[in-house]
Amino acid sequence: MTGTSTYAASGPAGAVDRSTARPLIALVTLALALRIPAAFWPNVIYPDEIFQYLEPAWRMLGHDSVVTWEWRDGIRGWFLPTLMAGPVALGDWIAPGGEAAFVVPRLVASCASLSIVISAWFFGARVSRTHAAIAAFVAAIWFEFIMLAPRTLGEPIATALILPAALLLTDRPSRRRIVIGGALLGLAFVCRFQYAPAIAILVIGAFRSHWRNVIPLVVGGVIALLVAAAIDAAHGAVPFGWLIANIKQNLILDRAASFGLHSPLGYFIRFIDVWSWAIVLFLAAIWRGRRNARLLLDVALVNLVFHVLIGHKEERFIFLSTVLLVILAALGSADWLQALRARHVWRAWAFPVVACGWLLLSLGLAGASSDTREYWTRGVGAARLAAELHGDAQRCGLALYRIRFQAFPGLQRLAGWAPLYLFHPKDPVAEGRLSAVLQAASPAFNRVIAREEAAGDLPPDYTKRSCAPVGDTDACIYIRSGSCDASAASRFVINDVLSRVDN
Repeated sequence: MTGTSTYAASGPAGAVDRSTARPLIALVTLALALRIPAAFWPNVIYPDEIFQYLEPAWRMLGHDSVVTWEWRDGIRGWFLPTLMAGPVALGDWIAPGGEAAFVVPRLVASCASLSIVISAWFFGARVSRTHAAIAAFVAAIWFEFIMLAPRTLGEPIATALILPAALLLTDRPSRRRIVIGGALLGLAFVCRFQYAPAIAILVIGAFRSHWRNVIPLVVGGVIALLVAAAIDAAHGAVPFGWLIANIKQNLILDRAASFGLHSPLGYFIRFIDVWSWAIVLFLAAIWRGRRNARLLLDVALVNLVFHVLIGHKEERFIFLSTVLLVILAALGSADWLQALRARHVWRAWAFPVVACGWLLLSLGLAGASSDTREYWTRGVGAARLAAELHGDAQRCGLALYRIRFQAFPGLQRLAGWAPLYLFHPKDPVAEGRLSAVLQAASPAFNRVIAREEAAGDLPPDYTKRSCAPVGDTDACIYIRSGSCDASAASRFVINDVLSRVDN
């Protein structure tokens, strides 16, 4: 690219012809084929997937759901739950009361993640067709992208919006593209406002030499923010009141610290743990690839540094940086591929060697880290117990005893239409006598989920039926015969208990 453009290019940005469309469609199809099984796989990596987005969406449809402290304190906006309410409703219509209300939103999120693959193609196409194919292939098969693709979370959805916005805002964009790009960035901000510094760097880098084009960008962003504000207002909330409340709770009151504080080096240790010995190759490839898309590196690093400054760290928080760094590494490897092609003996084998190298690296690293292996199984045991309970026609009430409700996949999948009770050790109503309270309330339910070591606290008429790994130990379903009298445990309905323990 020449002049003020941000990238090198060999042709018009975004140009698509028939010869381009075929390999791009093939790579998008490959990506979708890898993401669909991940959407059906019943693991839940982060409880927020359920309790911050799908449960509120379920509540929007007129059903009971678990209300966490984040929603009671008003630190979540209604944009994402409203976005997911349609897929949740569609899933429940396809299979009333079944798994589809959980799977369909994940399929929608997986489809949204395809924008990363398409964007990677066009970032590479600004250099050469080879760069386009390698970048899109890596985005299609990289295990971290597949793992996060079906997650109903703000980070992967915001990333899926920011990458196409970056395409639209660079390389002599039209006014229409700038407006659309601004709208995408506005929605990304609503999905994950902590990406604001990265968005700012993208805007500065794209418009540093022609600031007059910022006006249509602002127009697009304001339109997106007005839509989000209207959604908040439609739910009876103060537009963007959640943003102020979030900053107050997590920045001023330091509420996030209760979930754990981590070293400033936490994310760097994470990269070493997940990428293992290959991090040397990654660093070399990223350094090489920065020449083809320097702005992407700037955005990735600013986002990473900002999140390093936040005490509570989770891998998903820096998903945008991970995606950009992997794409940069792919572009760098495409440079190496072209160097190999310059040697006549490698000309026919260069592309398959590099592509196979990326595939083997993705497969190898997917199982190399203990944390990554654990991600694929997290929540599977809880989902198995929930499925067993959901098909239990004799169940008339369910209690969770001394076990984290966040480990289970939401009220509808766990309890169905039966009441759900929670017996929490920090509940001031039952503190110090939880076992006695459980036994007194037991006429209200005939199914209990508890850890095996807590079985002695249950009434004697309960017997163990089945167990599954949940967290760091096994959880079991305990059953008794007979009916339920809901009045016996009216004070221990899950949302009342969560309100008392501020959870």
